[in-house]
Amino acid sequence: QVQLVESGGGLVQAGGSLRLSCAASGRTYSSYDMGWFRQAPGKERKFAAAISWSGGITYYEDSVSGRFTISRDNAKNTVYLQMNSLKPEDTAVYYCAARNSGRRIPVQAMGVTSYDYWGQGTQVTVSS
Repeated sequence: QVQLVESGGGLVQAGGSLRLSCAASGRTYSSYDMGWFRQAPGKERKFAAAISWSGGITYYEDSVSGRFTISRDNAKNTVYLQMNSLKPEDTAVYYCAARNSGRRIPVQAMGVTSYDYWGQGTQVTVSS
């Protein structure tokens, strides 16, 4: 079992930056691929970024590529999402997710069903 707790959300002006954190519990955290998803009001939860268990592979949805950076610190059981050049359309609840790398699902898999555990989410609001 892995429990995930996100933090770092808030209100920021367009063009600004935020860094989200996701703290994970569980001794096997380092064997989990991690992802960030986001859900805008009235819309489906969508993939934003993912990182392999080792940190060696990252993958981004096109609209965030070049602006967002996912990283992890396995010693701290934490995954991060650095978000730069934020736009009003980035406004959403951001969710951290974990997937056992033993399932051998490619890091590029973007479906919500490809992840096993979810955090409670953190709100990001970008004002214009």
